[in-house]
Amino acid sequence: MKSARVVILAVAVIAAAGAGYVAMGMSAPAPAVTDTAAPQPQIELRDVLVATENLGVGAELNDQMRWQAWPAESISDGYLTRDAEPEALDQLKGSTVRLQLMSGEPIRKAKLIGPGQSFMSAMLPPGMRAVATQISADTSAGGFILPNDFVDVIMTRKQEDEGGKPRFLTETILENIRVLAIDQAIQEDEKGNKVIVGQTATLELTPQQAEIIIVAREMADRLSLALRSTHDAQEPAEKEADYLVSAPGRRGTVTLIKSGTVTEVGAK
Repeated sequence: MKSARVVILAVAVIAAAGAGYVAMGMSAPAPAVTDTAAPQPQIELRDVLVATENLGVGAELNDQMRWQAWPAESISDGYLTRDAEPEALDQLKGSTVRLQLMSGEPIRKAKLIGPGQSFMSAMLPPGMRAVATQISADTSAGGFILPNDFVDVIMTRKQEDEGGKPRFLTETILENIRVLAIDQAIQEDEKGNKVIVGQTATLELTPQQAEIIIVAREMADRLSLALRSTHDAQEPAEKEADYLVSAPGRRGTVTLIKSGTVTEVGAK
């Protein structure tokens, strides 16, 4: 009997140990799953020359630029990279800004005028001329006309009628003309208020328009600029005083101006 109890007791102990092992296996945490996903490729970067501040037209470029890391796939034609032009930071110092640059914008040579080059000639499109002319200081849109605005040029002449009484004739001689530059000075009006006025404007003209305004300067008592809206600045000009110069293709004629009267006579 004693030996039978011992056997039963041993079987019970073994069964309890087995049950405990099974319970421990069921409560153990699941093994961690190792992430085997492929690593994401890194973005390729290249150094690009950018402006460090806002630069307006005519500003001189010196220390307002630096190299900045830029995604290689976003680099456009004309961007200056350190790989291609490592000396660009020094070579561009002293250049003049031809078109406005914003802070952080990549610098392109097309927006700059090299050191020693003429600013005005670089601003002119092919085939156009820059003509400076005196304008009426008190009729230049109150000093609000700025470079790249579009204006009409108005000529005012003084004549006498048959009775000898003076009269004034006004005429728009050129339309939709771009202003390249305009001088500005601060003056006081009759009430003592300080106002900004311009007395000389440089205009972008075709060769024939340049001839027209040169003739008009000799005829006019006053030339004035009328500022145009930006909404119609791109509309083609419908009229210009081409009668002031010889018609295109006409040979052997001379435009004669006498006492404000324009006539054409045969050249001798």
